[in-house]
Amino acid sequence: MKQDVKWNAKQITLVALAMAVVCIATMVIQIPIPLGYMHLGNCCILLISVFLDTVTGTLASGIGSAMADLLSGYPQWIIPTLIIKGLMGYTVARISKKDKKRAGIISIRMFLATASGILIMIMGYTLFGMLLYGSVASGLAQIPGLSLEGVLGMVLFYMIGFVLEKSKIIHLQQW
Repeated sequence: MKQDVKWNAKQITLVALAMAVVCIATMVIQIPIPLGYMHLGNCCILLISVFLDTVTGTLASGIGSAMADLLSGYPQWIIPTLIIKGLMGYTVARISKKDKKRAGIISIRMFLATASGILIMIMGYTLFGMLLYGSVASGLAQIPGLSLEGVLGMVLFYMIGFVLEKSKIIHLQQW
């Protein structure tokens, strides 16, 4: 399924704004966990990937999160984050939409989309933690914090997403 993206000023602005939202949400509250930090950026990644197009979700997730790592003093995580979060955003966007139509917030498809994205995040950081620090134990030490971060991101996503869906704000803006 090919997705058409119009690279005009509006689309470029939307992608840049989405990247900034992910970056700021990731940086505004940071709770240290082994090898990194817990944050609210995943909620924004899920919202952007579900409510906007696949390209915007992928770019905002990967680049916005990588910028947060750069600005937060975790330069060793920039490339892994770009890959992991980009894949997370892409996966959530693709699963949540069927025939270019977004599934409802309260649906099996949406749960599968968000859970898949969070699972990619947990597995990706666990694997890269093992590689970066040369220790299986280091990678595995991240799992509890990443799991809590993922569940928190999903809960916030459902709360905010439900309100956005019911208020039809997204439809009024004609994204």
